[in-house]
Amino acid sequence: MAMIGLEFFRLPAEEKMSLYSDDPAKKMRLSTSFNVQKEKVHNWRDYLRLHCYPLEEYVPGWPSNPPSFREVASTYCKEIRLLGFRLLGLISLSLGLEEGYIERVLGEQEQHMAINYYPPCPEPELTFGLPAHTDPNALTVLLQDQDVPGLQILKDGRIKQWQIQERLAQSRSKFKQGEDVHRLLPLSVQLCGHQPTIEAHFRK
Repeated sequence: MAMIGLEFFRLPAEEKMSLYSDDPAKKMRLSTSFNVQKEKVHNWRDYLRLHCYPLEEYVPGWPSNPPSFREVASTYCKEIRLLGFRLLGLISLSLGLEEGYIERVLGEQEQHMAINYYPPCPEPELTFGLPAHTDPNALTVLLQDQDVPGLQILKDGRIKQWQIQERLAQSRSKFKQGEDVHRLLPLSVQLCGHQPTIEAHFRK
């Protein structure tokens, strides 16, 4: 999945621009920030955002180039959806609840995927890949760049201490509990504030 995402961002700019949109309500779009028209400072990233569930509804509108994009991305989305529900079940069990409790209370879940690309930045100290935030969803599964670390997580919310997550030796997948689970179980679950960093000489 990481490789097919990189292949997409290496496509000629004129081909990618046919997918560009500033409209945050679009189901599939290539953009540079959450809301370009309203933000005073933009993030140093490009991203392709896709709605992924139900797949049969959205896949026909996904990019057709690279040629294997739809097949690779749809297979990835299916597997990540299964993993996500498995993780919600394990979170429920870890809190002394029935395995299907969180899934049942949340109901049928939407699924989205953002493929982020952070180009080399000449002055990385002056901007963000993304500002610090929590995610407005139940669960986020991250596939981090294998070679360039750069995800910061909030180590202690009271003192705003950020900790860099170094390159993972084997598995590159991580998951974060989002705001939906926090609202559902506010006494048991702590939100994971996080932000991606950018590099002067490396893309990721």
